[in-house]
Formats: sequence, C-alpha cells, structure tokens
Amino acid sequence: MPIPDVQSVATTLPARYYTDPGVFRDELERFFCQDWICAGRTNQVLKAGDYFLREVAGESIIVTRDGNNSLRAFFNVCRHRGTRICALDKGHFTGRIQCPYHGWTYGLDGRLMGAPHAHEGFRHEDYPLNPVHVDVWDGHIFINLSADPAPLAGQLEDLPRKFRHWQMAELRTFRSVKYEVKANWKLIVTNYNECLHCPILHPALSAISDYLSGENDPPHRGYIGGSMEFQGGAKTMSKDGKLRRDYLPLLTADERSKVYYYAIFPNLLLSLHPDYVMTHMLWPRAVDRTDVICELHFHPNAMAKPNFEADDAVEFWDITNREDWAISELSQAGIQSRSYKPGPYSRCESLPHAFDQMVLNREKLDREKQASKKSVR
Repeated sequence: MPIPDVQSVATTLPARYYTDPGVFRDELERFFCQDWICAGRTNQVLKAGDYFLREVAGESIIVTRDGNNSLRAFFNVCRHRGTRICALDKGHFTGRIQCPYHGWTYGLDGRLMGAPHAHEGFRHEDYPLNPVHVDVWDGHIFINLSADPAPLAGQLEDLPRKFRHWQMAELRTFRSVKYEVKANWKLIVTNYNECLHCPILHPALSAISDYLSGENDPPHRGYIGGSMEFQGGAKTMSKDGKLRRDYLPLLTADERSKVYYYAIFPNLLLSLHPDYVMTHMLWPRAVDRTDVICELHFHPNAMAKPNFEADDAVEFWDITNREDWAISELSQAGIQSRSYKPGPYSRCESLPHAFDQMVLNREKLDREKQASKKSVR
C-alpha cells in the first residue's frame, strides 16, 4: 500500500480558530449574524403574547406571536433611548410590549402605540421596534439578524424532504437542560459529528449503538450528518435501549432501526430517534465558552398516556452530554498549549474535516467580498 503524502493528509484547524478572540468575533458575524440560526420551538410560544429571549453575538432578541398568531422577532431595544425592554428569559405580554423606563408601548406586531410626552408632530409610525427576520421549519423557529437574508429554504436544502416522516412540528418539548461548556463552539460541532471516541468515552452509548455502523451523507453547504444502527437488541437510545414509547407514527421500518445525527449550520444539532427527537442549540459566549440548550421532544399522544415516561432517555443523554462537554473542554485546554499543532484526521473523520473546510471556505469568501468592496471604492 502506498504511503500517503503528508501534505495531502487532512488535518485539524490551526489553534487560532479556537483561541483567538478576533477570529471568534469574525465567526459570530459571519455565521450567527448572517445565517439563519435556530432559536427554539414553536411550542414555546403557543399563544399571542407568549415570548422568549435569545442572546446572540451580544444582541438580545425577542421571539413572540402577534394578535394574528404570526411569529415575530424583534431586537430587545426600545426606540426611545435604547433601553432593553425585557429582562426575563421568557414570559407573556398582555396585549402590548412596554419599555420599563419611560413607558413607550408597542403592539405585538412591533408598531409603536404610545410615546408619553412626545413632541408636537411626532410620528409614531417612524419608531417601530426593529424587526428580526423569522421563519419556521417543521416546528423549529429560525431567526436571521441580517438586513436582507436569502430564504431559509436555501440554507436547509433537502432536509425538509429527508426528515418529513418525523413530523417534528407535532412534537412537544418534554425536557430542556442548559449546559455551560468551556470550549469553542466548533469543538462541540466536530465532537458531535464523529463517534470514534464513543468506545472510550461513552460506554453506555456504545453498548446499544455500533459506532462503526450507518452511513454519512456527502457534505452539504448547510449541513453534515449521517446515521448509526442499534446493536444488542436495543430499540432506542436510552439507559437500557428498551422501547417504552410507541414509534413515531410515520417512520419506515428502516428509519426505526437507526438514529440520525445531523449538524445544521451553524447552531442546531439534530438527533432523530425512533420514538423522539433531541435538539442541541449552540450559543457561543466567548472564544472558549459556549452555552448549549439540549431539549427532548416527544409525540403528544405518547405524552398524554397515563404511563408515559421519558426519564430513561433524559438521564441517558444527560450522562452522554456531560461526557462530551468534559472532553470538549479538555480539547480546548490542549489546543491552547504552545505545543499544539494541527493533527491528522483519520479516514473515519470525514465529517469533522468537512465542517472545518466549510469554516475555511466561508472565511475565504468573506475576505474576497471585503477585498472587492475596497477595490470598488
């Protein structure tokens, strides 16, 4: 067998992509302020006036429903003197959104309704809340902070068709857990997209799922991912692999026999199981710190049964998550060493390498755009 050329071997990224605050700020703008990012689930805002907040790249965003039950998103900034309007992470507006400072009041659609002591000739229509683009895919709410984004459908590509049998819009959130991980957001994505570490790091997971099984999709512009198969008689990912809930209604026999793990750039990790769906949303806070919100979603018919239980899955994934967060933090610590140099990926790590290439390609594209703007000037 010929020895591969060292120069052609795929390697991990240089340290600056995980340790340089300047690179981190650029990535926040490039990915989290220009792309569609997953903010939550439609079942978090069931009624007009329900709201929750998301913080991204230093911006606080309100996600709510207006009087017509349409989803809305706004910058959490009053148009009077710039005060943040909402302080609580979630709640309910009683028909209006009011700034706690001087009482400027907005409708649920963002229109300015009241501005106490405004000057003569003041035009309320000139001062609505600053809107944020919002769209929905199968129960997942996406927001986009850019001025004129391309449609969400283009970023998702073929995922709506690929995952239609899970009917995710019908599912309801059973448990939500927030983790604070002392690692760069990209390390969490790359860890999620390979399971070579599973026999060493995840003994419980490895007992019920074959880490070398399944198939990976060819890398796409907006996502990477693939499947893994059960083993040892397991039927689902839980503490013992036993199926305690009905299969999701429309799944085929083949879909019931696998778990599907997909990273939808930049911040949604989507895990599709035979009887539930799990999501991770990544919220970068610093170059070496990321908040992760993990949620498990089940079919409402299953949740309505008097004998419904889901702690088997919740506890299993809490253990697995904490194992992943701990190793991601060790990766962050090691990469910060002056001795770190990019290391070679194995032939089984094509998805992490594809993610790295996407990061580099987006960086290159941005530099070319900036150079083009300067040449025009």
